[in-house]
Amino acid sequence: MTFLHYKQLSFVGAIVALLALPLLSSCSDSSDTDQSSPQEDTVRMNQLQYLGTHNSYHRRVRADIFDLLLVYIPDVAPTLEYAHLPLTEQFSTQGIRQIELDVFHDPKGGLYAAHQGLTLFEENPASGIPALSEPGLKVLHVQEVDYETTCYLFTACLQEIKQWSDTHPNHLPIMVLVEAKDEQIPDPLNLNFAIPLPFDSVALDTIDAEIRSIFPNEHLILPETVRGDAVTLEHAVLTIGWPLLSDARGKILFALDNVGEILELYIAGHPSLEGRVLFTDSPPGTPEAAFMKINNPLGSPGEINDLVRKNYLLRTRADADTIQARTGDTTQREAALASGAHYISTDYPVADPAFSPYDVAIPGDYIARCNPVSPGDCTSLALSP
Repeated sequence: MTFLHYKQLSFVGAIVALLALPLLSSCSDSSDTDQSSPQEDTVRMNQLQYLGTHNSYHRRVRADIFDLLLVYIPDVAPTLEYAHLPLTEQFSTQGIRQIELDVFHDPKGGLYAAHQGLTLFEENPASGIPALSEPGLKVLHVQEVDYETTCYLFTACLQEIKQWSDTHPNHLPIMVLVEAKDEQIPDPLNLNFAIPLPFDSVALDTIDAEIRSIFPNEHLILPETVRGDAVTLEHAVLTIGWPLLSDARGKILFALDNVGEILELYIAGHPSLEGRVLFTDSPPGTPEAAFMKINNPLGSPGEINDLVRKNYLLRTRADADTIQARTGDTTQREAALASGAHYISTDYPVADPAFSPYDVAIPGDYIARCNPVSPGDCTSLALSP
């Protein structure tokens, strides 16, 4: 999320469940994970509930930088104190089926190759990371401040997903939430911090282009395939629904995290997201409405439930800003699971022993379960090989 708004925006957590039972999918890393069942010709992908992670690429801030942040921004620094395994390890060992990647536009390469804050420690600011000098979208959280990541290039992250998916061709569908970031952060010490390039229409086209450079159409769940012959994407979702689970296995769905101007730019010229790769967080009643995110399941009781019943695809958060992990409070986690949101995002699929035993798991120790609000024909039979 954006550095200037940490206090206002929740830092969603990401998900759950180390599981061992071979239900809708098994956490074991084998070529036949996520085994299918006879019921899948009637169960749709939105009739399940999956686990996801927030800022799935994120690694902990370097200790000395973190100590400095505690001095300058003591309310914000603790929200950065979390980390995730590499993406493929999340898929294989934690049962994650929804991830989040933040991207910065860097068409020439090198914009984020130096970390100017290192000069405060009398270090060479050059990162020495070759990927940061290459052209293309970069994956990081906050430039110059919170930039440690398990995959620096967007295409490198995508290649990891693709390789794992190819190795596990029967896996449950994976959703990748992409946030386009271009906000400048304060530079109070005049360290010459990198200024992000704006996400204009050309930059947004780059997101689609880089995804298509890694994934062929047949590997993707696209807005136009969900729409089919319906008059709008929303009409298709409300009347026909999402793909059957039997058709969605082994595929990847991408969605845009942004709202406001960036969302409008992405839609412009693409009614019902025709020709686009990403689904958008568009409100009900618009042609593009299909996927939505409501980060706080406690904010508007019943809202997620109502949208799920109407067939929209929903993502919410079980925790944010490391608060629940530090306090052990499970109120938001339980509300998220009960809401029927399809993707439950957390920073704690595994507890952080430095904080508390708090973690997030799908009830029943399944990677996915029949959606508690809108299960359709899904029964426990669908959760068995």
